[in-house]
Amino acid sequence: MSFKILFPSRALLLIAFCFCSSGWAAGDDDRAAFAMPDSYSADVTGAVLRLGGNAVDAAVAASFTLSVTLPEAGNIGGGGFMLLRMDDEAAFVDYRETAPSGASRDMYLDEDGNFVSGRSEIGHLSVGVPGTVAGMWEAHQKYGRLPWAVLLAPAIKLAREGFFVHPQLAENRSDAAESFERGGVNFNQYFSGMRARELFKQPELAATLQRISENGAREFYTGETAGLILEEMQRGGGLINASDLADYKVIWREPLEISWRGYRLLSAPPPSSGGIALMQLLQMKDALHEQFKGLSHNSVQYIHLVAEMEKRVFADRAEYAGDPEFFEVPANELVTADYVSSRAAEVNPLAISRLEGVRPGLEPKDTTHFSILDFDGNAVSNTYTLNATFGSGVVVGGAGFLLNDEMDDFSSKPGVPNQYGVVGGEVNAIEPGKRMLSSMSPTILVKDGRPVMVVGTPGGSTIFTSVFQVMVNLMDFDMSPERAVSSTRFHHQLLPPDEVTFDPGIPLPSRTVEGLVQRGYAPRPHDWALGDVMVVSGLNGNLRAAADPRGRGVAKVMAREE
Repeated sequence: MSFKILFPSRALLLIAFCFCSSGWAAGDDDRAAFAMPDSYSADVTGAVLRLGGNAVDAAVAASFTLSVTLPEAGNIGGGGFMLLRMDDEAAFVDYRETAPSGASRDMYLDEDGNFVSGRSEIGHLSVGVPGTVAGMWEAHQKYGRLPWAVLLAPAIKLAREGFFVHPQLAENRSDAAESFERGGVNFNQYFSGMRARELFKQPELAATLQRISENGAREFYTGETAGLILEEMQRGGGLINASDLADYKVIWREPLEISWRGYRLLSAPPPSSGGIALMQLLQMKDALHEQFKGLSHNSVQYIHLVAEMEKRVFADRAEYAGDPEFFEVPANELVTADYVSSRAAEVNPLAISRLEGVRPGLEPKDTTHFSILDFDGNAVSNTYTLNATFGSGVVVGGAGFLLNDEMDDFSSKPGVPNQYGVVGGEVNAIEPGKRMLSSMSPTILVKDGRPVMVVGTPGGSTIFTSVFQVMVNLMDFDMSPERAVSSTRFHHQLLPPDEVTFDPGIPLPSRTVEGLVQRGYAPRPHDWALGDVMVVSGLNGNLRAAADPRGRGVAKVMAREE
């Protein structure tokens, strides 16, 4: 796609600004970089930056584009988190979905109190109140340079005139079709015509995006689109009502922040557990530096130590992490150096810790991410989601977009794993208006007042373990960004206590797997690819960007004059 195709010429008439910059870092003047989940969002991001837009403008345009071209995760029917560093100010936009006012703690249990599998995963009852449109609007109103309508123009054009379907998207659609058919939702009615490398048009979605372009976020929450959402809820017995939509609020939060190795590390605060977990892992590894000294990348002992660390992180996650509007989450206490060091001291360097010995330390599949660094050194790390691939499988009739199945991220029954195998506690039980716990970990690393890393990934419960491994690959193993994101990753999440999973498409060497078995682990390929990491790195003054080869992403470093 060319620049002219992406933005109608009349849109250019709206741009009458002059933007000047001295560049984001010494040696990288007048350059920007981004790592995006697909080629269409990459084209749009580059075009917005060339128009004089900043990182937030690019993020808004890319987000709406992905709602068209990456329907399994890009969305206007879901929610997420945006971590920003704009004009030397750090901010965090929480546009996570909320439980409808009609939701109840035991809504997914039968009369005997047993969890009924599937109710929280497919169909209208699994849908939380979407936040994406409100989140993008709020970020744009505070930081955007370019007109809102200009930023939505590429997505509208792609929905109306069509885009060429990537083979991976076609495969994902095919894989999901049977389960959604069994679930009785209308997914196949809208997406059965999607074929690899063929043009796919979405006229209803184009009309919805056009209305949002003209009327802003209020269109989605109180306008014609809201009416279509309510009609869809009534057809399928969903819980979202008019008040749930009209009352939805974006929350501006303080990013979680620590000093780490001379850097300022910024990441997601609650209701995400991702920032806490990532900071715990990074600091715990430093506390165990003697144990890690000399270990080769992804060796048996390296994997064992990381798995021991991850056990304790997931134990804390289950006990303490949730919506801070409903529960006092001890986030700052959980990431203090002293606390993390005490947890590191529990790691058994020789054997697998038994489950009963791993307790919370304090006393009484599909998401998408992108990373953007603009010409002025502003950074956006954005992760948003429908939860599972294609979310609930419910398309809003007449509006053409998928709705999330984010209610599954609550603890439907404390102690019972969700679809990602993660166990939650009372703090994440279902309550009306509550934001469900997340693992999303949009992260920015700052040095001497400038971003030197922008990173994040999808992956459900594997998000923060994947971000951790990529950061370690970059900083401790001195890998290039391309190698750091493409290397094999592994994951452990407390339960089962001896299970370590690894990338199905980029497996561990057989000798490593054999060594883990001898150690007492039960290694196996993970059920899905471990993340789709998007990273922009300016470490050592060398600006580079990388998109994970597990997905269909595109990364680029661009000069202002391109």
